[in-house]
This record gives sequence, structure tokens and C-alpha cells, in this order.
Amino acid sequence: MRQFRVRDICTASAIVLATVIGPAHAGKNDDTLRVAMTEEILNLDYNYTTKREYIILAQLTDATLFNINPDTAEIEPSVATGYEFVDDTTLDVMLRDDVVFHDGSTLTAEDVAYSYNWINNPDSESNASGVVERWLDRAEVTGPNTVRFHLTSVYPLVLRDMGARIMLRKAGTYEAGGTVDRDAMANELIGTGPYKVASFEPGTELVLERFDGYFGEKPAISKIVVRNIPDIGTQQAELMSGGVDWMFKVPLDLAESLGATPMAEHLSGPDLRVGFLVLDAAGYTDKDGPLTNVLVRRAINHALNTPEMAKFLIGGSAEAIHTACHPAQFGCDQSIPAYDYDPEKARALLAEAGYEEGFPLELWAYRDKAAAEAVAADLETVGIDVNLRYVKLESLNQVRAQRDIPAYFGTWGSGGTADTAAIARIHFADTDRNLSGDEGLEEMVLAAEQTNDPEERKMLYSKALGRIADQAYWAPLFSYSANYLVSPDLTFPLDPDGLPRLQNSSWK
Repeated sequence: MRQFRVRDICTASAIVLATVIGPAHAGKNDDTLRVAMTEEILNLDYNYTTKREYIILAQLTDATLFNINPDTAEIEPSVATGYEFVDDTTLDVMLRDDVVFHDGSTLTAEDVAYSYNWINNPDSESNASGVVERWLDRAEVTGPNTVRFHLTSVYPLVLRDMGARIMLRKAGTYEAGGTVDRDAMANELIGTGPYKVASFEPGTELVLERFDGYFGEKPAISKIVVRNIPDIGTQQAELMSGGVDWMFKVPLDLAESLGATPMAEHLSGPDLRVGFLVLDAAGYTDKDGPLTNVLVRRAINHALNTPEMAKFLIGGSAEAIHTACHPAQFGCDQSIPAYDYDPEKARALLAEAGYEEGFPLELWAYRDKAAAEAVAADLETVGIDVNLRYVKLESLNQVRAQRDIPAYFGTWGSGGTADTAAIARIHFADTDRNLSGDEGLEEMVLAAEQTNDPEERKMLYSKALGRIADQAYWAPLFSYSANYLVSPDLTFPLDPDGLPRLQNSSWK
């Protein structure tokens, strides 16, 4: 399944370059962790961004009301010291009195209430609004260090949402002078996290310095420099020469090759991201098309050699999955029947459905090209004529929003949230990602978010996942493995949820 590619040449070139240049390992010498990121960093305010890179940065520059313990998935205090449910839809949150913004001002209950009310305001157009509007009516100050959250309905994930998504801002931040400014924190962020922004050149470099006024445990490393380096070969060369100490999203073959040298260490750990095919069962693209036939969708599931994809294309801790969620997530019932890899059965199902000679299928993808090509090859083996359209994510999103996408290879990381709700709502409720057309399924998924009873939630998710599998609305593929390359001088702990926490790094 593996082919010789250009990036293999890049690997070899990087090793040769490292041999010539030799290690600098300046990071340890000047206590500066230098990080490489492929994606451009253009906006420092996670209230207005989404990608994994921005989550990593938000962990450094911001603090939330609660933390999610990556080892136990339990909710722990952070800016909040505690909470109390007055009733099912009224939540009181108590705050620390020693939380300081990077400009030296003390965080108040007014700041917290403003942050939540602003994001819940349609005028904010925040990327986090979709999370808050599920459950928040309003937040009100009830004391010097207490905020009361009025919920629109019972919502069992409210504390988890508070811990994962909403960054705290000073009251009036986005409305200074009476004018709405959604970019107020985009370049000169004032947060409450362990690092503060020292300088920022969008798309080029971000320099963070340890914030002495941080209320929590101080990070071991005093400075972090995040460099935008879009070319993976350049990242490798920089790592091997000591210009970079940390890189992630490393393809398996590259990570293994460079990690075998004394100049870099390959780390591989779990990741909550999963890959899958979404199939237009509802017939948005063709009301009488082959994908509206459950036998065809089941054939597609049987046609895919997901164990080999996981082993050879993703590697590390990646595994084949058979449910529309990550096995480590709460409610992800693994007793759901699986579709074994069986090309002959796939052909038989296609014939039974009236497609013995196959049919043309336009398959869209935006990442992991080798995996997308493997999927296409497996489908072609059973007679489906695949036109693989490999595009930028923005293009795929536009086509999907127009309901003009018959099938696509997608991935979802759940924001590091170990709960099936983090993947089920956005893919099987009222969004353009839901191509099932199954209103009953949507009701099950939403019902699981309207009860605080964990056993009832499990039952509802089991029913929903069973229905997804039986009707083959998805073809689940594999979980991901997080591959990193780091300086031999760096200690970088790996957490079970796969979210990189650079603030926990230290020098050996």
C-alpha cells in the first residue's frame, strides 16, 4: 500500500542536511521551545477560530472556567473553584479571586458573564457560538466571585463545554467605543493563560513568554516561538539542524525515518480523531441514486480494508473502527455489529441492488491523500468507478453546504472531548454534514443531550449508533495516531486525548 513519494526524498535530504550542519539544540541553551506548524496562524483569539493549531495555542494563552483531565476525562476546577446546580437549568459557578489578565488587571465576575453573553449574542458571529447557543439563555453576575448561568434546557455537557471552548475576555472587549470589533483580540491577545504574547507576525511567527502572574502551575520553559513553516521538508531540516524543537502531524514514514536518527525522537500516541466516509443516503445529489439504496451502502462498508489502512497508512496506535465515534468516547458502544472486509460480499450486495456492473461515484477528500486513494482503490476493486476529487477543505465545505456532495472522506477530532456527543450532534443532527435524511436518528442524538442520566445517554447513543450501522449511513474507517518529532533534549508528555499540551514540556 505504501508508495515511494516526493516526501521520502525530503526525508533523505533532511538527514543529509542534518549530517552536514550538525545539531544546534539552541532551545535548551536559551530556554526557548521552537515549534513548527504547517498551517498559517492568522488569528490568536480561539473564540474566533477552530483548527487544532488554534486549540494548542489557546491552551498556552488562555484559561477556561474548568479543565478536562486528559487521563480521567473528569472535569476539574480552573478559573472556577466550584459549581452548584440550583436546579436542572440553573448553574452557579464560583470563581477564584486571583486570576489576572496579561495586562495586569484582575478577572472579575463581570468579565466572565460578558464573555459568555457576547459569544451567545448573534452579533458576535463567534466560532464558539454554536457551542454556547445549545444551552445558554444568559449569564448574570450574582456576587463578587459568582456567576449564574441560566440554561435553555437540560444539558449534560455544560461543564465540558465550559472547559473546552469558551475563552474569557475583559468586559467590553469586542465593543470598545460602542463599535463591534470581532478582531479585537486577533493580533494583540490579552488572555489569562500561562503564556502571554510577546510578538506576533501573522502567518510567520508568534513569540510567547511565560506569564509570571498566572494563577496555576507555572510552565517549565520560559519562551515558546511558533514558526509557520508550510513545507514539511523544511520543517525536518530545521528540526535536524536544531532550528526547531517540535513538529506534529508528521506522516508515519517520515516520523519513523527521522526518529531512527540520533538527531530527533519520534513520539506516537493516541488521538481522538477518526476517519470515515459520509454517504448521501438522503439522495440530495440524486434522489434515485445508488447511494439511496442501503444494500449499496453496506457493500461500500464491506469493500474497505480498514485494518490495513490503519496499520500501513496511519500507523502507531491507529486502529480500524466500526462505529461512528471513537471507541474511547463515552457512549461509543462497541457491541454494534461490524462490516467485515469482504470484497466478494460487497460485489454480491451490489448485484442484489441492481448494480452488478458497478456505478460511477464522485468521492471528495481534503486530507490524507494516501488514505483517500486507498479507499478509492478498494471501491474500484468491487466495481465502483471512483472519481476522486482531492480539494482544499474550504472547497469541500462549500460543496457540502450546497448539498452537492455524494460522498466524502472526512475526519473529526471532537475537540479532544471524550464523549460521543462531540461527534454525533454535528454529523447526525441539523447540519450540512448529516446526509442521512433520517429525522428519527436526529431525535435520538438530540435526546441524549437532554438528560443528565448517564445510563439513559448511553442507551440513546447505542440506539443511534446501531441505526447508523444498520443503515450504513457512514463507512467508519480508522482512528488516528498522533505522530511527533521532537528534539532529543525535549521531554514532551503525550496525553490520552491526543491534544498536544506544549505547556507541559520541559528540558531533559
